[in-house]
Amino acid sequence: MVKLLDEIKYDMSFVKSHTLQPRWFKVAKSFILLGLLVGYTCLFGWIKTALFFATLIFLSCIVHLVYRVKTNRWKQSWLDFVVVEENGEMKPERIGKFYYSAVVLNIILSLVVSQVLP
Repeated sequence: MVKLLDEIKYDMSFVKSHTLQPRWFKVAKSFILLGLLVGYTCLFGWIKTALFFATLIFLSCIVHLVYRVKTNRWKQSWLDFVVVEENGEMKPERIGKFYYSAVVLNIILSLVVSQVLP
């Protein structure tokens, strides 16, 4: 359990510190997600929103873990995740179309699941 918590802390520090996106973009994504959840709640209620959010988190965790494994804890390039060596240290440089396509697909699948299930 301690190892799992250490890995979660490692990933959280990576998410906070990476330069793959500007800071304003991270803030904008948070507001978009919040607005989406509020609007979805107003339209479809708490149960469908909770189902949507749970499905989105689950699918996003799968994408995150696949990228984490394939990039060797964010230290090597894979698909659209590019890592460069800078001052003897490996630094992530960018993430691209495949990742964002997976995020959009996650949102669509979450919408479908939340509407199909009661």
